[in-house]
Amino acid sequence: MNAVGHSAPSEASLLASARRTIDVENAALAALGLRLDAAFAAACRACLSCGGRTIVTGMGKSGHIARKIAATLASTGTPSFFLHPGEASHGDIGMITRGDLLLALSNSGETAEVLELLPHLKRLGVPVIALTGHAESTLARAADVHLDVGVAQEACPHNLAPTASTTAALVMGDALAVALLEARGFSADDFARSHPGGNLGRRLLLHVGDVMRRGELLPCVRPDTPLAEGLLEMTRKGLGMTAVLDESRRVVGIFTDGDLRRALDRRIDVHAAVMRDVMTEGARTIGARELAAAAARTMETHQITALLVTDAERRLIGALNVHDLMRAGVV
Repeated sequence: MNAVGHSAPSEASLLASARRTIDVENAALAALGLRLDAAFAAACRACLSCGGRTIVTGMGKSGHIARKIAATLASTGTPSFFLHPGEASHGDIGMITRGDLLLALSNSGETAEVLELLPHLKRLGVPVIALTGHAESTLARAADVHLDVGVAQEACPHNLAPTASTTAALVMGDALAVALLEARGFSADDFARSHPGGNLGRRLLLHVGDVMRRGELLPCVRPDTPLAEGLLEMTRKGLGMTAVLDESRRVVGIFTDGDLRRALDRRIDVHAAVMRDVMTEGARTIGARELAAAAARTMETHQITALLVTDAERRLIGALNVHDLMRAGVV
């Protein structure tokens, strides 16, 4: 028995409750998609023509969703920030200036703190996009564009706690942000500049040239180099391979630990063989300006542990292995 005298719920009942919640919210999102119409396109056009910032506001649970939408917009090419409507009348309303746009969230459309912003917005000529669950609400009728995020029911069994309604508002905000991202031609490089920190920043900002080994650290031999000398070069440079270059430093092949095993299986005379006899022709290479994450994908796809870095003429300029990528935090 728990503290209020009820028996502890069974695993089956807990899972059934979770599935009901997911089913209710899935149904709400399916209905949301079917309701999308010209109003959504109008909201996108309003954001695209905005010369200032897209300010997002909401109270309570809608405020939490509004914060996330503002953050997503800001990171995907739409200058944006969250304004707490309760603080607006105590000075923060000065954050709104001519040329801005307000995105207001209120499931009821009657949130007093949000409605109090409207007269100031009208004086400034700031357009309002409202996300509400009631098309006839005060906020919906006062807005320049209304996006209907109403739901048939909340996932809460009492139909009270904001659950499906906040999910619908969040997804509408994401849909708006992605539509604007695509309309602006916002690229992966643009996204990287908005996310310089952490693992995401490393994956998006680091290029092969930032992590590759250069100069004397590069293992390289000629095609007529004796195999024994090639093995010494591999050992000295510690990359588990060596590039095989022609007289112009163009890559003609690569020699790895795997090539050595295959040579031994063929019973090649290691004292008489030269690199031309044992190398793999047509080595995989990558450019220095490619993302380091692309090098990681190439290694994973082709099940290799090292890559040669070449210029446009296939001349060797660098090399890296999976450990270099791991030290850089890319994998």
